[in-house]
Amino acid sequence: MTTASRAHIRWFRDTAPYINAHRGKTFVLTLGGEVARHENFANIIHDIALLNSLGVQLVLIHGSRPQIEERLDRAGLNSTYHNGVRVTDPGVMDHVKDAAGSLRAQIEAQLSMGLPNSPMQGSQIRVCSGNFVTAKPLGVVDGVDFHLTGKVRRIDAQGIRALTQAGSIVLLSPLGYSPTGEIFNLSLQEIAVECAAGIGADKLILLSDNAGLRDETGKLIRECRVSEDSLPATAAPDQRELLQTASRACRKGVQRCHIVSYSDECALLEELFTHDGSGTLVTEEA
Repeated sequence: MTTASRAHIRWFRDTAPYINAHRGKTFVLTLGGEVARHENFANIIHDIALLNSLGVQLVLIHGSRPQIEERLDRAGLNSTYHNGVRVTDPGVMDHVKDAAGSLRAQIEAQLSMGLPNSPMQGSQIRVCSGNFVTAKPLGVVDGVDFHLTGKVRRIDAQGIRALTQAGSIVLLSPLGYSPTGEIFNLSLQEIAVECAAGIGADKLILLSDNAGLRDETGKLIRECRVSEDSLPATAAPDQRELLQTASRACRKGVQRCHIVSYSDECALLEELFTHDGSGTLVTEEA
Protein backbone atom coordinates (compact mmCIF):
# COMPACT_ATOMS: atom_id res chain seq x y z
CA MET A 1 0.00 0.00 0.00
CA THR A 2 1.33 3.43 -0.93
CA THR A 3 1.93 6.26 1.52
CA ALA A 4 -0.85 8.25 -0.15
CA SER A 5 -3.29 5.34 0.25
CA ARG A 6 -2.44 4.99 3.96
CA ALA A 7 -2.93 8.73 4.48
CA HIS A 8 -6.31 8.52 2.76
CA ILE A 9 -7.41 5.62 4.97
CA ARG A 10 -6.26 7.41 8.13
CA TRP A 11 -8.24 10.48 7.05
CA PHE A 12 -11.30 8.31 6.41
CA ARG A 13 -11.01 6.78 9.89
CA ASP A 14 -10.70 10.23 11.41
CA THR A 15 -14.00 11.29 9.83
CA ALA A 16 -15.95 8.41 11.40
CA PRO A 17 -16.88 10.31 14.61
CA TYR A 18 -18.28 13.18 12.53
CA ILE A 19 -20.20 10.83 10.23
CA ASN A 20 -21.80 9.23 13.28
CA ALA A 21 -22.48 12.60 14.91
CA HIS A 22 -24.17 14.07 11.83
CA ARG A 23 -26.31 11.07 10.89
CA GLY A 24 -29.99 11.88 11.43
CA LYS A 25 -29.28 15.55 12.15
CA THR A 26 -30.97 18.40 10.27
CA PHE A 27 -28.91 21.02 8.44
CA VAL A 28 -30.26 24.13 6.71
CA LEU A 29 -27.95 25.34 3.94
CA THR A 30 -28.18 28.68 2.09
CA LEU A 31 -27.31 28.93 -1.59
CA GLY A 32 -27.22 32.58 -2.62
CA GLY A 33 -27.80 33.35 -6.28
CA GLU A 34 -24.08 34.03 -6.71
CA VAL A 35 -23.28 30.49 -5.54
CA ALA A 36 -25.13 28.97 -8.48
CA ARG A 37 -23.04 31.07 -10.88
CA HIS A 38 -19.69 30.05 -9.40
CA GLU A 39 -17.45 27.46 -11.02
CA ASN A 40 -17.38 25.49 -7.76
CA PHE A 41 -21.18 25.01 -7.71
CA ALA A 42 -20.97 21.51 -9.19
CA ASN A 43 -18.70 20.44 -6.32
CA ILE A 44 -21.13 21.90 -3.79
CA ILE A 45 -23.92 19.84 -5.36
CA HIS A 46 -21.72 16.73 -5.07
CA ASP A 47 -21.07 17.50 -1.40
CA ILE A 48 -24.80 17.96 -0.77
CA ALA A 49 -25.41 14.55 -2.35
CA LEU A 50 -22.74 13.06 -0.09
CA LEU A 51 -24.32 14.55 3.03
CA ASN A 52 -27.68 13.13 1.98
CA SER A 53 -26.14 9.68 1.47
CA LEU A 54 -24.61 9.86 4.97
CA GLY A 55 -28.04 10.33 6.54
CA VAL A 56 -28.03 14.10 7.05
CA GLN A 57 -31.50 15.65 6.70
CA LEU A 58 -31.17 18.69 4.46
CA VAL A 59 -33.11 21.84 3.71
CA LEU A 60 -31.65 24.02 0.95
CA ILE A 61 -32.67 27.65 0.55
CA HIS A 62 -31.58 29.43 -2.61
CA GLY A 63 -31.44 33.12 -3.41
CA SER A 64 -31.67 34.76 -6.81
CA ARG A 65 -30.59 38.40 -6.49
CA PRO A 66 -27.99 38.44 -9.32
CA GLN A 67 -30.35 36.48 -11.58
CA ILE A 68 -33.08 39.06 -10.93
CA GLU A 69 -30.70 41.91 -11.70
CA GLU A 70 -29.76 40.30 -15.03
CA ARG A 71 -33.41 40.02 -16.06
CA LEU A 72 -34.20 43.58 -15.02
CA ASP A 73 -31.20 44.89 -16.97
CA ARG A 74 -32.29 43.02 -20.09
CA ALA A 75 -35.80 44.44 -19.70
CA GLY A 76 -34.48 47.96 -19.15
CA LEU A 77 -36.06 48.20 -15.72
CA ASN A 78 -34.69 49.74 -12.55
CA SER A 79 -35.21 48.23 -9.13
CA THR A 80 -34.93 50.45 -6.07
CA TYR A 81 -33.71 49.48 -2.61
CA HIS A 82 -34.42 50.87 0.83
CA ASN A 83 -32.14 49.83 3.69
CA GLY A 84 -30.77 47.08 1.47
CA VAL A 85 -34.21 45.59 0.74
CA ARG A 86 -35.59 45.48 -2.79
CA VAL A 87 -38.83 47.32 -3.51
CA THR A 88 -40.81 44.78 -5.54
CA ASP A 89 -43.53 46.39 -7.62
CA PRO A 90 -45.69 44.20 -9.91
CA GLY A 91 -43.42 44.78 -12.92
CA VAL A 92 -40.35 43.72 -10.98
CA MET A 93 -42.20 40.75 -9.49
CA ASP A 94 -42.58 39.10 -12.89
CA HIS A 95 -38.80 38.95 -13.17
CA VAL A 96 -38.41 37.83 -9.55
CA LYS A 97 -40.69 34.84 -10.20
CA ASP A 98 -38.91 34.04 -13.46
CA ALA A 99 -35.46 34.13 -11.82
CA ALA A 100 -36.50 32.09 -8.78
CA GLY A 101 -38.32 29.46 -10.80
CA SER A 102 -35.49 29.07 -13.30
CA LEU A 103 -32.84 28.70 -10.61
CA ARG A 104 -34.95 26.24 -8.62
CA ALA A 105 -35.28 24.07 -11.73
CA GLN A 106 -31.52 24.28 -12.32
CA ILE A 107 -30.75 23.11 -8.77
CA GLU A 108 -33.31 20.31 -9.00
CA ALA A 109 -31.77 19.18 -12.29
CA GLN A 110 -28.26 19.10 -10.86
CA LEU A 111 -29.41 17.14 -7.82
CA SER A 112 -31.05 14.64 -10.19
CA MET A 113 -27.81 13.72 -11.96
CA GLY A 114 -26.55 10.15 -11.72
CA LEU A 115 -23.87 9.78 -14.36
CA PRO A 116 -21.65 6.68 -14.08
CA ASN A 117 -18.13 7.31 -12.79
CA SER A 118 -19.18 10.60 -11.21
CA PRO A 119 -19.75 11.65 -7.57
CA MET A 120 -23.52 11.58 -8.25
CA GLN A 121 -23.61 7.96 -9.43
CA GLY A 122 -26.37 6.07 -7.62
CA SER A 123 -27.37 9.07 -5.50
CA GLN A 124 -31.09 8.95 -6.47
CA ILE A 125 -31.97 12.07 -4.52
CA ARG A 126 -35.60 13.10 -4.13
CA VAL A 127 -35.94 16.91 -4.09
CA CYS A 128 -39.18 18.46 -2.82
CA SER A 129 -40.29 22.06 -3.25
CA GLY A 130 -43.61 23.61 -2.31
CA ASN A 131 -45.61 26.23 -0.47
CA PHE A 132 -43.85 25.74 2.87
CA VAL A 133 -43.43 29.48 3.53
CA THR A 134 -46.48 31.62 4.29
CA ALA A 135 -45.76 35.32 3.85
CA LYS A 136 -47.26 38.72 4.51
CA PRO A 137 -46.47 42.13 3.01
CA LEU A 138 -43.62 44.15 4.45
CA GLY A 139 -45.87 47.17 3.95
CA VAL A 140 -44.82 50.81 4.20
CA VAL A 141 -41.55 51.51 6.03
CA ASP A 142 -40.13 55.02 6.44
CA GLY A 143 -42.69 56.20 3.94
CA VAL A 144 -41.59 53.64 1.33
CA ASP A 145 -44.19 51.22 -0.03
CA PHE A 146 -42.48 47.87 -0.59
CA HIS A 147 -45.43 46.53 -2.65
CA LEU A 148 -44.82 42.77 -3.14
CA THR A 149 -41.76 42.56 -0.92
CA GLY A 150 -42.79 40.49 2.06
CA LYS A 151 -41.68 38.83 5.26
CA VAL A 152 -42.21 35.41 6.73
CA ARG A 153 -45.52 34.85 8.49
CA ARG A 154 -45.17 31.12 9.13
CA ILE A 155 -43.02 28.11 8.23
CA ASP A 156 -44.70 24.74 7.63
CA ALA A 157 -42.27 23.01 9.96
CA GLN A 158 -44.31 19.82 10.20
CA GLY A 159 -44.45 19.44 6.42
CA ILE A 160 -40.73 20.07 6.02
CA ARG A 161 -39.75 17.68 8.80
CA ALA A 162 -41.97 14.92 7.37
CA LEU A 163 -40.13 15.14 4.04
CA THR A 164 -36.60 15.36 5.44
CA GLN A 165 -37.24 12.46 7.82
CA ALA A 166 -38.32 10.42 4.79
CA GLY A 167 -34.94 11.10 3.18
CA SER A 168 -35.96 13.89 0.79
CA ILE A 169 -34.07 17.15 0.37
CA VAL A 170 -36.40 20.15 0.75
CA LEU A 171 -35.59 23.06 -1.57
CA LEU A 172 -37.04 26.48 -0.73
CA SER A 173 -37.07 29.47 -3.08
CA PRO A 174 -36.99 33.10 -1.86
CA LEU A 175 -40.74 33.39 -2.33
CA GLY A 176 -43.66 33.19 0.08
CA TYR A 177 -47.39 32.78 -0.41
CA SER A 178 -50.27 34.48 1.35
CA PRO A 179 -53.64 32.93 2.34
CA THR A 180 -55.20 35.15 -0.36
CA GLY A 181 -53.00 33.67 -3.09
CA GLU A 182 -50.46 36.49 -3.43
CA ILE A 183 -46.77 35.83 -4.04
CA PHE A 184 -44.16 37.83 -2.11
CA ASN A 185 -40.45 38.36 -2.66
CA LEU A 186 -38.65 37.38 0.55
CA SER A 187 -35.18 37.70 2.00
CA LEU A 188 -33.02 34.58 1.76
CA GLN A 189 -31.56 35.36 5.18
CA GLU A 190 -34.96 35.72 6.85
CA ILE A 191 -36.24 32.44 5.41
CA ALA A 192 -33.04 30.71 6.53
CA VAL A 193 -33.35 31.95 10.12
CA GLU A 194 -37.09 31.29 10.44
CA CYS A 195 -36.85 27.87 8.78
CA ALA A 196 -33.86 26.71 10.83
CA ALA A 197 -35.51 27.84 14.06
CA GLY A 198 -38.96 26.55 13.08
CA ILE A 199 -37.87 23.00 12.23
CA GLY A 200 -35.38 22.79 15.10
CA ALA A 201 -32.36 22.45 12.81
CA ASP A 202 -29.10 21.32 14.37
CA LYS A 203 -27.05 23.57 12.10
CA LEU A 204 -27.52 26.58 9.83
CA ILE A 205 -24.78 26.76 7.20
CA LEU A 206 -24.29 30.10 5.45
CA LEU A 207 -22.21 29.95 2.28
CA SER A 208 -20.07 33.04 1.73
CA ASP A 209 -17.55 34.24 -0.85
CA ASN A 210 -14.99 34.35 1.98
CA ALA A 211 -13.72 31.61 4.28
CA GLY A 212 -15.71 32.78 7.29
CA LEU A 213 -15.29 35.98 9.28
CA ARG A 214 -12.03 37.91 9.66
CA ASP A 215 -10.65 39.95 12.55
CA GLU A 216 -8.89 43.33 12.28
CA THR A 217 -5.64 41.63 11.22
CA GLY A 218 -7.35 39.60 8.49
CA LYS A 219 -7.03 36.36 10.43
CA LEU A 220 -9.87 33.85 10.19
CA ILE A 221 -12.14 33.86 13.25
CA ARG A 222 -12.62 30.16 13.97
CA GLU A 223 -15.36 30.56 16.58
CA CYS A 224 -17.35 33.33 18.20
CA ARG A 225 -20.39 33.68 20.41
CA VAL A 226 -23.38 35.85 19.60
CA SER A 227 -22.57 38.19 22.49
CA GLU A 228 -19.14 38.93 21.02
CA ASP A 229 -18.68 41.54 18.32
CA SER A 230 -15.53 40.03 16.88
CA LEU A 231 -15.62 42.06 13.69
CA PRO A 232 -13.59 45.24 13.27
CA ALA A 233 -15.44 48.52 12.74
CA THR A 234 -14.18 48.50 9.15
CA ALA A 235 -15.65 45.07 8.38
CA ALA A 236 -17.43 44.82 5.04
CA PRO A 237 -21.25 44.98 5.16
CA ASP A 238 -21.58 41.40 3.91
CA GLN A 239 -19.41 40.15 6.78
CA ARG A 240 -21.55 41.98 9.33
CA GLU A 241 -24.74 40.70 7.67
CA LEU A 242 -23.50 37.11 7.91
CA LEU A 243 -22.74 37.49 11.62
CA GLN A 244 -26.12 39.13 12.23
CA THR A 245 -27.94 36.32 10.41
CA ALA A 246 -26.07 33.65 12.36
CA SER A 247 -26.67 35.48 15.64
CA ARG A 248 -30.41 35.78 15.00
CA ALA A 249 -30.62 32.06 14.31
CA CYS A 250 -28.70 31.22 17.49
CA ARG A 251 -30.97 33.45 19.57
CA LYS A 252 -33.96 31.61 18.12
CA GLY A 253 -32.58 28.26 19.27
CA VAL A 254 -30.28 27.02 16.50
CA GLN A 255 -27.28 25.72 18.43
CA ARG A 256 -24.58 26.02 15.78
CA CYS A 257 -24.23 28.26 12.71
CA HIS A 258 -21.36 27.90 10.26
CA ILE A 259 -20.08 30.51 7.81
CA VAL A 260 -18.23 28.68 5.04
CA SER A 261 -16.71 29.58 1.67
CA TYR A 262 -18.52 28.50 -1.48
CA SER A 263 -15.48 29.15 -3.68
CA ASP A 264 -13.16 26.68 -1.93
CA GLU A 265 -13.75 23.21 -3.35
CA CYS A 266 -13.26 21.43 -0.01
CA ALA A 267 -14.55 24.02 2.46
CA LEU A 268 -17.97 22.56 3.26
CA LEU A 269 -16.76 19.02 3.97
CA GLU A 270 -13.67 20.31 5.79
CA GLU A 271 -15.89 22.39 8.08
CA LEU A 272 -18.16 19.46 8.90
CA PHE A 273 -15.73 16.52 9.02
CA THR A 274 -12.47 17.86 10.49
CA HIS A 275 -11.54 19.12 13.94
CA ASP A 276 -10.32 22.57 12.89
CA GLY A 277 -12.89 23.17 10.18
CA SER A 278 -12.51 25.75 7.43
CA GLY A 279 -14.80 28.64 8.36
CA THR A 280 -16.37 30.39 11.33
CA LEU A 281 -18.60 28.70 13.92
CA VAL A 282 -21.13 30.98 15.64
CA THR A 283 -22.81 29.73 18.80
CA GLU A 284 -25.03 30.99 21.59
CA GLU A 285 -23.61 31.42 25.08
CA ALA A 286 -22.76 28.09 26.76
